[in-house]
Amino acid sequence: MPADGRGDDTFDVAAMIERFRARAKAVRSRGLPPVEGPERRQFIEQTQLDYMDFAMLGDAEGSIDDGVLTLRVDLRPK
Repeated sequence: MPADGRGDDTFDVAAMIERFRARAKAVRSRGLPPVEGPERRQFIEQTQLDYMDFAMLGDAEGSIDDGVLTLRVDLRPK
């Protein structure tokens, strides 16, 4: 985005959202490293948070209005 804060016509919001979908899928399918004890629990917890964050952004509707990127995420149960 230009330094003056105006929107960039080349920024593809849909492509960014698709990258978050791909990241969520990658997090979901990655294996556990060979760690034990508290580190294993921490890794699992972080993986769950990463998946949730990437999946929510992957479900977002996005737009750029007056140079501001807006992501709309519906958190209502489906």
